[in-house]
Amino acid sequence: MPEMPEVETVRRTMIPLIKGKTIEKVILWYPKIVATDHEKFLSELPGKKIIDIDRYAKYLLIRLSDNLTIVSHLRMEGKYHLTTSDAPKDKHDHVEFIFTDGTALRYNDVRKFGRMQLILTGTERQTTGIGKLGYEPNSSEFTSEYLINGLKRKKKNIKNTLLDQSVVAGLGNIYVDEVLWRTKIHPLSQANKIPAEKVIELHDQINQIITEAIKLQGTTVHSFLNANGQVGGFQSKLQVYGHVGEPCPVCGTKFEKIKVNGRGTTFCPHCQVIYK
Repeated sequence: MPEMPEVETVRRTMIPLIKGKTIEKVILWYPKIVATDHEKFLSELPGKKIIDIDRYAKYLLIRLSDNLTIVSHLRMEGKYHLTTSDAPKDKHDHVEFIFTDGTALRYNDVRKFGRMQLILTGTERQTTGIGKLGYEPNSSEFTSEYLINGLKRKKKNIKNTLLDQSVVAGLGNIYVDEVLWRTKIHPLSQANKIPAEKVIELHDQINQIITEAIKLQGTTVHSFLNANGQVGGFQSKLQVYGHVGEPCPVCGTKFEKIKVNGRGTTFCPHCQVIYK
């Protein structure tokens, strides 16, 4: 699943491709991608101009004229790419935005898990899943004090806590494994038992890893591509994710892999301390 760095990379690469363009027509080849009224989606978008593209956590916010926003979640394998309206349709293309200049933005999704919603701009927290999210890394709200207080309320393990998005928004399996390894915290540690000084370290490493990953345009492990069809670069920097059975760069102990709430989790059994 694209995580915050990947979605930010998609945002940055989409802006020069579509900002300022006017939608002429919308085609829904697979209507279920749109979670709001399909007829309204088809009828209200023609004539609207792409004003900008924002992002919150893993959500893209495509800002349109007339105070409308398309909220897009890529889920597992969603991708956007710019083409022409007469280009052959790929079997996994599900939504097409045709622009007045003859170009077209297509949404491609092998698993069809991604979703779009058409909402009034400014109502994201009231009408979409964004309202259930915590603060995102590197924001002014995401302070070490905020994270300490947030974890105090969580009696479940730290891996699940960081994945559930209610405390920290935007992290997924890849970056949680990397962050926990860097801070030497075992993924099965009970979140509210982790010492405050360790939580401060965790906070700083979350910010650092997200910054590094965005700089390298995200991580491509399976299928992630940006809006220009290019892979990310952070996969070459991964120290623990995808390295099960290999020696830990710090202590030499072989990385182990377990399932945590159904998610594959790689860690160092020697370096990473469990807090209970």
